[in-house]
Amino acid sequence: MAKILVVDDDQGMREFMEIMLTKEGYDVTTAEGPAKAFNICHKTAFDLVITDLKMPKIDGIEFLKNIKDLRPETIVILVTAYASGETAVNAMKEGAYDYVEKGGSIDELKRIVRSALLKKGLINEKNETKHIKEELSFCGMIGVTREMQKIYATIKKVADTPANILILGESGTGKELIARAIHENSSRSTMPIVVINCGGIPENLLESEFFGYTKGSFTGAYNDKAGLFEMARGGTIFLDEIGELSPLLQVKLLRVVQEKTFRRIGGADDIKVDVRIISATNQNLEEKVKRGDFREDLFFRLNVIPIHMPPLRERKEDIPLLTKHFIEKYAREFNKEIRTISSYAMELLMNYAFPGNIRELENIIERSVAMESSNIILPENLLLSSSAADINNLHIEIPDKGINLNEEMGKIEKKFIEKALQKAKGSKTRAGELLQVTFDSLRYRIEKLGIE
Repeated sequence: MAKILVVDDDQGMREFMEIMLTKEGYDVTTAEGPAKAFNICHKTAFDLVITDLKMPKIDGIEFLKNIKDLRPETIVILVTAYASGETAVNAMKEGAYDYVEKGGSIDELKRIVRSALLKKGLINEKNETKHIKEELSFCGMIGVTREMQKIYATIKKVADTPANILILGESGTGKELIARAIHENSSRSTMPIVVINCGGIPENLLESEFFGYTKGSFTGAYNDKAGLFEMARGGTIFLDEIGELSPLLQVKLLRVVQEKTFRRIGGADDIKVDVRIISATNQNLEEKVKRGDFREDLFFRLNVIPIHMPPLRERKEDIPLLTKHFIEKYAREFNKEIRTISSYAMELLMNYAFPGNIRELENIIERSVAMESSNIILPENLLLSSSAADINNLHIEIPDKGINLNEEMGKIEKKFIEKALQKAKGSKTRAGELLQVTFDSLRYRIEKLGIE
């Protein structure tokens, strides 16, 4: 049972936190101030401390420093009524795990506590499956980070409004999942959601795909055809890669957005359509507006509610959850008994930048599960992409008799470790920092590769 200390000068808050956390199954102790809490910590080691930021005589940041000096292994979460970016930065610099706003969501506090204890290994991962499914996943999206939880909350707030939404984010982050989640949580969920990739359809065909055409309007138009906006009537239309639209189509789309009407190609009658418009882009539309490449009036019409999907490199806490999800998915698909990933392979993923984001992670795990012959994904089957420049600059020759790839990769790894040890003057700690691996991982690799 995880031991938690709650520190707050407000008796009502202490009692509330004690009752709430005890119901969650934790062993809870309370203290009305930093001085008493510090004395308690001298006698008892706690797994986690939750402390108010603003208290008499000594504030939460100073108390955080003292606790970390006394018990470096203890996780500290700050509770503050004055949450700001500066507060967060200062807290994280001093070793806080996270912070929550006083009077905010209780579910958010529970989630952060569980996340912290799970990371420390104090919660059995199997027992957390239900929590992950119910709270850390949402309509196909998986995320434990604060950013993802905010996105879930935003979707719930805006899903049933008529407001147009613009989803921003790099390729591969899951923007279409957000669009589908908005649709599924709206009163339009019983009607269709139509997805259009504006960059994947030739420009000369895109208008007819959008709005349809009438018989005889051009060569080959043998019958009337309804466009995708008509097909989405009563539901949602998702315009992916909206930044790729030509100026002409931007004008025509603006009319649909403003008046909810359009005309088929070759048609004379206006067609009224009730449709929710969600757009997405990986481009900076504001810069395109400044350059005159995207209409300002259309941008403002589409960007009523912006939602930013962060890249995977900015939500690394989600990598283990996503990895577990993809391993289970492809183990079932390929009928394999793979259930987990080695700690060294996970370390490689955690240190990787993921230029292709979640789509790239899924591709890596799919390939690794397909190639793996054991019941655990090992580092040698975790093929991460290097930059094209790095690959092109490597001098690689393959003899006619072929090579043993694992042996060659081992030689390359050995060379990097030897170079790092030379640069670090034999210090394994410093060499680990240079290679961005833990001391234990480096020691394992040194022994495995027989490096003197």
